[in-house]
Amino acid sequence: MAEQSLEQLEQEFHQIVSGIHPADVVTKGNAQKKWNSIAKPLHSLGKLEDHIMQIAALTGDTDVNLNRKALIVMCADNGVVEEGVTQTGQEVTAIVAENFLKGATSAAIMCQSAEVDLFPIDIGMVRDTRVPNYKVAYGTKNMVKEPAMTREEALQAILTGVHLVKEKKEAGYQILATGEMGIGNTTTSSAVASVLLDESVETMTGRGAGLDSAGLRRKICAIKTAITKNKPNADDPVDVLAKVGGFDLAGLVGIYLGGAYYHVPVIMDGFISAVAALAAVQMCNKVREYIIVSHVSKEPGM
Repeated sequence: MAEQSLEQLEQEFHQIVSGIHPADVVTKGNAQKKWNSIAKPLHSLGKLEDHIMQIAALTGDTDVNLNRKALIVMCADNGVVEEGVTQTGQEVTAIVAENFLKGATSAAIMCQSAEVDLFPIDIGMVRDTRVPNYKVAYGTKNMVKEPAMTREEALQAILTGVHLVKEKKEAGYQILATGEMGIGNTTTSSAVASVLLDESVETMTGRGAGLDSAGLRRKICAIKTAITKNKPNADDPVDVLAKVGGFDLAGLVGIYLGGAYYHVPVIMDGFISAVAALAAVQMCNKVREYIIVSHVSKEPGM
């Protein structure tokens, strides 16, 4: 993205949000009639059938075609790892991100099996790698000591996600899935969710990739300190992302907003992408119609 002022970023962001329209209920009804005319028990395909109706409504086309599928994985580092809130070191982010390119991750293997094209995106890793560079900055700041990012950086990350949806739609992709890689991002996600849902940090925080009890206590303490120090405004999700979020989270918010703006269905993955979806829906409630929820993870905040 070309460098833009805060005013320009805000203007583009509000243009996207205000340009999101509800899904087409007429097309959804027509798609339902079409499916009901097929020789099968009514609604016998359950949630699969519901999702097809949903996709028809948001694309405005009863002939649902999902032949071209993509997974976008936002990769970024989080300064809060300095507080000992993770099981592994920050260097793991770049290692796993490059493994996406090699096909050496579980997500990559599943993508190969499902004929899904995988696009890892460096939206804010502390190292440069072979992963395509859309970097907003070299990692966020430590939110325990200062805001994780500036408002400009948060908006830039969000708009990067929006632009990626446009890019993939123009390339012929008909459905997108969300993913992320960033050591420390269950900490940022728990912080954002706690603020946006007005829930206690303890309720929203889990062990992530496998923290022991002492690590969990450090994680909860770090989140509480960050929220107290930075005072994120729960009525302004951009402010929350900037103060206690991460570039990967903000980029995923942009994927959801872009999906709604460009009429591309987006599949929500686990806890981190769910928190990004929450922020996107709080920015524009109509976005929820464009999101397909894949599962409910065991993270307590989910």
